[in-house]
Amino acid sequence: MTATDPARTALTQGWGALSLLHGRIEAHIERALQSHHDLSVREYSLLDALSRQHSGEGGHLQMKQVADAVVLSQSATTRLVTRLEDRGLLSRYLCPTDRRGIYTDVTDPGLRLLDQARPTHDTALREALDDAARDPELAPLVRAVETLRLPA
Repeated sequence: MTATDPARTALTQGWGALSLLHGRIEAHIERALQSHHDLSVREYSLLDALSRQHSGEGGHLQMKQVADAVVLSQSATTRLVTRLEDRGLLSRYLCPTDRRGIYTDVTDPGLRLLDQARPTHDTALREALDDAARDPELAPLVRAVETLRLPA
């Protein structure tokens, strides 16, 4: 495969379009969340991921799972958790069955903020997708995102 190979060029163009779509969506959501709720996209994503935990078997996420959910390194996730904990939106406590493990939960104020921010997030996402759908290069990706169904 050479640098001018059509398959490689198509792959590179596809990746570029996907990266462009992601960047546009994230920037639009970031502006909306910051201006209305003083939250970043990463903070919102962390609150959202942690709010889905439950107290049953396997219901709490380990820090690596949290990092994967918000697409950050473990150290960046720890800093993000600390920042939200300092704002009173998260709390940490030791795992009752493994004293080395630390769980993170969303506090009541964190849940209230998440509930207030969710409509803003969803509206901004819809706006960003609608805007991107008008771009011929991004329209196929928007359609793919809109029809993607992940297993529950």
